[in-house]
Amino acid sequence: MIFTDTHTHLYYEQDAEKQAQLMERCFESDVNRLFLPNVDVKSIAMIDDLVAKYPENCFAMAGLHPCDVKEDYLALLDEIYKSIAGRKIYAIGEIGIDLYWDKTTLAIQQDAFRKQIGWAKALGLPIVIHCREAFDEVFEVLESERDEKLRGIFHCFTGNLAQAKQAIDLNFYLGIGGVVTYKKAGLDLVLADIPLINLVLETDSPYLAPVPFRGKPNESSYLVYIAQKLADIYGVSIEEIADVTTENSKKIFGV
Repeated sequence: MIFTDTHTHLYYEQDAEKQAQLMERCFESDVNRLFLPNVDVKSIAMIDDLVAKYPENCFAMAGLHPCDVKEDYLALLDEIYKSIAGRKIYAIGEIGIDLYWDKTTLAIQQDAFRKQIGWAKALGLPIVIHCREAFDEVFEVLESERDEKLRGIFHCFTGNLAQAKQAIDLNFYLGIGGVVTYKKAGLDLVLADIPLINLVLETDSPYLAPVPFRGKPNESSYLVYIAQKLADIYGVSIEEIADVTTENSKKIFGV
């Protein structure tokens, strides 16, 4: 059984011993594939370091997180884009729009989003979307960019059924994380009408820990709790959840 965490910031842990322990707990829980979203310029080196330590298990992305899109975003984009040369990356991400913290930067967030979608299309890569309180704005950009090259994952999907179907119609998988274990989230009701073939697993570690660790730091080994919740929702074994979602991740990332 192989689980794939399609979205983890495990590299944030910079203490070598603690990082090794996090990885060991992943392997003990059959979480053997970890995809690492980039957020800014300084996280590039942290990701590369973890990939170098675990080249069979960790896979890099490149992108500028929408919360890091500020006045200097064009220079940051240029630096991140230049870093792609000579590195093996598997997606452009995490990118998108976040209106939870700052609505005044919407215009430049949209511009950064479009530019990075352009990278992905040119490189033949998927995108990994961060969308917080911005479904309408994200879909506006995606619909304008819709073509056979546009594809990827809606990271930390928490939308309604209509939004789930629109994302899938745009050739995106839904990234399901710890929120699905929260009683009042309602995500289980949405997934009741969405086939498992449209989903991938993620933790967004160290954020959004699943029950029974809600409110505590998350880690990729906790992916099994998310998988068990999906097994309950779909009435299948946890092994089937692992098999289907890992196969989906291979279709997306090509590895």
